[in-house]
Amino acid sequence: MTDPFVPRVGAVLSADIAVPEHDRVRRFYAAVLRTGERPRWGENLMNDLGLPIIGVGERVEAYEHLPLQWMPHIQVASVGTSVEKALSLGGRELMHNKNDEGNSQWAVVADPNGAAFGLIPVSPALPPPSDDAEVAARASAGRIAWLDLTVPDAGTTRDFYREVVGWSAQGQEMKDAGETYDDYCMQVGGDAVAGVCHARGVNTGLPAVWVLYLPVGDLEQSVHEVEAGGGEVVKTSLGADGTASSVVIRDPVGACLALVPG
Repeated sequence: MTDPFVPRVGAVLSADIAVPEHDRVRRFYAAVLRTGERPRWGENLMNDLGLPIIGVGERVEAYEHLPLQWMPHIQVASVGTSVEKALSLGGRELMHNKNDEGNSQWAVVADPNGAAFGLIPVSPALPPPSDDAEVAARASAGRIAWLDLTVPDAGTTRDFYREVVGWSAQGQEMKDAGETYDDYCMQVGGDAVAGVCHARGVNTGLPAVWVLYLPVGDLEQSVHEVEAGGGEVVKTSLGADGTASSVVIRDPVGACLALVPG
């Protein structure tokens, strides 16, 4: 991931979701994310540096039309221009906030696959991490670790995000049923920021939404809390040593994200 404390085009700043059963869902995430001896997230779901990287909002009337998905907030050079590009490429405008002069402040759009995401201006919205060495060492763990989007046509989706948010793409060779194909590592200035993948091979069965990868202190305990809290495991990926490297889950109201060791 790019460093969210460095403002630049294409950087993913944060993510949020508006949910029904708000209290239940907040309790669910607090239990799932607050595992291990040093939890990466607080009771208020701020990360272990006290920063609002993710937010669980109530599904009030103003948000009822939004899809039940975690939506990453991506910094762009011009929110209005990015919205126009998204619409021209088959996307949909879900929300678009403008000031009294009619200038775009932020927007929520959906790509042609229905995956929703936010567009925000490039700005230093988060304070920089502490100069303290221990805090700095924890900075990479206490935030979104990765983003993935799995869709039927990764090539077309790659092009959509290149045009709308300014990402570049690096092909990653994959194999499935004796065939080779490319998934894509989306980049900002050469730094990896997200994956756009075909819905085949190791990614078969994943929903066509932006899946956040959030670090937790104890992955095994977090998975237990998922099941105890009314969620379910969608897919477990194993590392070279045979242990779980990531677990995609579905929360009690149907939204998906992934957990990784942190």
